[in-house]
Parts: sequence; C-alpha cells; structure tokens
Amino acid sequence: MAEPTVEIVEGCRLPVLRKNQENEDEWPLAEILSVKDIPGRKLYYVHYIDFNKRLDEWVTPDRLDLKKLQFPKKEAKTPTKNGLPGSRPSSPEREVKRKAESVSLATQVTAATPVPSLPSSAEASQASVYPAMRDSSFSIKAREEHEQLTSLTTNGTTRRLIPSQPGRKRKNCVGTEEIVKVFQNNSPRSSTVYLPPGEDSQDSSDGIPSAPRMTGSLVSDRSHDDIITRMKNIDCIELGRHRLKPWYFSPYPQELTTLPILYLCEFCLKYLKSLKCLQRHLTKCNLRHPPGNEIYRKGTISFFEIDGRKNKMYSQNLCLLAKCFLDHKTLYYDTDPFLFYVMTEYDSKGFHIVGYFSKEKESTEDYNVACILTLPPYQRRGYGKLLIEFSYELSKVEGKTGTPEKPLSDLGLLSYRSYWSQTILEILMNLKSENGERPQMTINEISEITSVKKEDVISTLQYLNLINYYKGQYILTLSEDIVEGHERAMHKRHLRIDSKCLHFTPKDWSKRGKW
Repeated sequence: MAEPTVEIVEGCRLPVLRKNQENEDEWPLAEILSVKDIPGRKLYYVHYIDFNKRLDEWVTPDRLDLKKLQFPKKEAKTPTKNGLPGSRPSSPEREVKRKAESVSLATQVTAATPVPSLPSSAEASQASVYPAMRDSSFSIKAREEHEQLTSLTTNGTTRRLIPSQPGRKRKNCVGTEEIVKVFQNNSPRSSTVYLPPGEDSQDSSDGIPSAPRMTGSLVSDRSHDDIITRMKNIDCIELGRHRLKPWYFSPYPQELTTLPILYLCEFCLKYLKSLKCLQRHLTKCNLRHPPGNEIYRKGTISFFEIDGRKNKMYSQNLCLLAKCFLDHKTLYYDTDPFLFYVMTEYDSKGFHIVGYFSKEKESTEDYNVACILTLPPYQRRGYGKLLIEFSYELSKVEGKTGTPEKPLSDLGLLSYRSYWSQTILEILMNLKSENGERPQMTINEISEITSVKKEDVISTLQYLNLINYYKGQYILTLSEDIVEGHERAMHKRHLRIDSKCLHFTPKDWSKRGKW
C-alpha cells in the first residue's frame, strides 16, 4: 500500500491490522501516539483501544485503515470550572454567596441530625485516604495530621460516616466472626458451609471491599502519564541466556533507549550498552547470586532477602528491570523503605533470577507485597503462585495477615485470585467432623490459618459465587464441579513452599536503628 495521502497526526484513531491469539487477522480501533520518519517511510506507534498497553507497537502505513480515520476532537472553548466542561466561570460575588449558603445549610443539617458516636480505638481506626503517588519527603506523621476523618475502618473495612436513618436496616453479609458449619450432602463429594447472619448494619457492604484500595507506596498516579511514559522505550533486553521484549516504559538513561539491545548482568543487574562492555564487566563482577541473605532453599529454588538501603544499587537496577513489565506501579529510586525478595533458580553457573516481590519494612495498610513479578521466560510455570505463597509464609512467621498493594495488574489479579481460591478451598475441604458434630470455622480462623486478610477471604468466596442466602443463613455450597476443579488444579501445582526450609527472623522495623 502506498504512503497515506492524508496526514496522520498524534491523537488520530483508526482501525489497525494485527494478529490475535489464534493468528487470525483483526482490525481493532487504535490511537496514534507517535509518528516517526525513517528513510523511505513513516512508522506509527499505536495503542489498541481497550487492549493492554503491552500490546502497543510500531506499525507500517500498510496496516492502517484510512477509510475510518478519526481526527482528534478539538477541546471545547467554553471555560471550564472544576474540570467540568461547559460550566461558566463564576464571579467572586457568586462564589461568596454560594459559600455562605453552603455554610448555613451545613449548620442546619448539623443541628438537625445527630452524629453517630465514634467507636473506641480497639473497634475502629482512621481510614487511610492517602494520595496515590507517594512523596518520600511527606512523612506518615505529617500525612495523618493533615487528613480529615472521612471514614471509619471496622474489622478492616472502610465505612462512610452516615447518620442513622429511622426505619433503615440492612443485613450484614458475612461478618468476620460468623461460624462456618460444614456437613456432607447426599453426594459424598460435595459439601455445604452454613454461615449464620450477622447483626443488622447501616452499611450493606460491611466486611466486603467495594473496590480495590488505591492507596499504597508504589501505586502509579495515572494522572501524570504523558506521551513519553506511554511508549515503550527499550526494544530488547539481554539477561543471561534470555532476550526479553519489554512491555512498558522504563526510565533507563536516555542514551540507552536508541540501542537495539540493552545488556544486563544477570547477577548484579547492571545495565551496559554493548556485548563487549558486558563481557568486560563479567570479568570484574564477583557476584553469582543476588546480594543479601539466602533465607530459603529447596532443590534448585532459592530466595534472597535484600535490604533496599544496604544494597541500593542492586535494588534500583531491579526496579528499572521490573518497570519494563509492570505498568500499574511507579518507580522509586528511594529504595530504603523496602525489602526485596528475589527468587532464583540454581545451576552450575550460579543463581539466575526468576522473579521477585518487594514489601515495605513498615506498612500501615497491612501490605505484604508492594510489587511482584515473574520474568516472562518463567511465566506459566507455577513460579507466580510460588512467589505469592512465599509472601504469605513470611506473614505467618511475622504473625500477621497481609494483602497485596492495589491495584493489581491483570496478570497479578489472576494469580492472586487463583491462589486465594485454592488456599481457601483446601482448608474447607479438609475440615473434619468431631464427635459426630458438623465442623465449624469462622472467617477469622480461615484468615489466621492462611494469613490472607479477611476482606480477601470474603471477596474470594464471592468471586467463586459460593455465598447464598438460605433460610435466614448465609451458606457456602461446594458443588462437585468446584471440588473436582480444585483437585485438578492442585494436581498440576507441583511447586510448593516448604516451611521447614525457611530460615527467617522478622525484624522490628519501627526501631529506626534497624534501618
């Protein structure tokens, strides 16, 4: 196809030819993010609408369908107010009048409506409504001082402060202290779990997270995205015996982004611009495993604990590599507040990195994972679940329940849902009756055994569609299909963490001397 006669600019949308998973042609709508001239033709960097950013790519003009070209819409000239197009700017007099009316209205409401009393500190704590992007200079203490009490957290669930209304009662769906009763149906392979209803509550979502929390130390603030960070800047990475095609932008030095291949030392993760530089570096690099303490080894699998303060250079290089495959997290050069747990596979040449997860030394949100990644050559082989299982094994040793930072990536969410489902079903299926009575278990007990946070336990039960309301009780029904599916999944899961091989002593990071 000849060069397009119509000038295509950034922001245009049009169908672009690509191959789907079945290797069939399809024409999804795509947005032009960038245009570059190379000798003889133009190339267009496109983002497929409603597709993951890792599928973004440079395409040639013959893959564009110019018949359905959509030019970028011009911004409305109407002045905007509070980000709402079409609303006219208000005069100072109108603003003063509006503020006066709102103050008087608030006074009337306060006088007429009783404010519910706050629970004791043992029952509730102030919800964390932190900004999505973390500023290392903005301390937790200062953040708490500047926050207003906008919600309460009861049993780990954020609840809005709503005044009580007469005649309004809602049932509490699956409280955390409900007793779980398990007994066998006629079918020997299916069981039903009974959950007695909790007390009436003002909030129908009590105990159930309505949406993933967006607070977290490594959550990326999407509002700061620009055209540079939306585009992949590294073509290829050579790491040991693997060549990786990055999925997302990573802030490697600008001079390295024009190279056809970026070379990394697989042991210290230092980046180099040529194979010759890498070979020269390997004669000087004494590392054959990640720096830090080896806290787990079974067979060829090892885990190393790396302090982000003591091994800053390695931690920063690890973050740069990870950012190539993580879009929902932002990168920090201040690695001091974090611990990194690197999983490796051993052979005669050394310990080769498979994946890693990081966690805060002190987390106010009970996060046991900040970032988690299995490198692409090792994906779909069970290593992701092994990383997740190891993070919860550490939480068990610490005597805490934990949860990963939100939002999770699409692949991360799939891995966590699968792990939570298998872990909870394994416990429910192994319950045995005592003295002829049906076994009982609370949500709290499931959480304590697995170290999975109660909200994640409840959301997993909902995701599996196991919760039903029957004769005044909340019940969980484990059908034959669920049991058989669980058994098939566990049969395929060969890699498991052996707690006997873990040599880990948790530290009290609240004492600054430990840092």
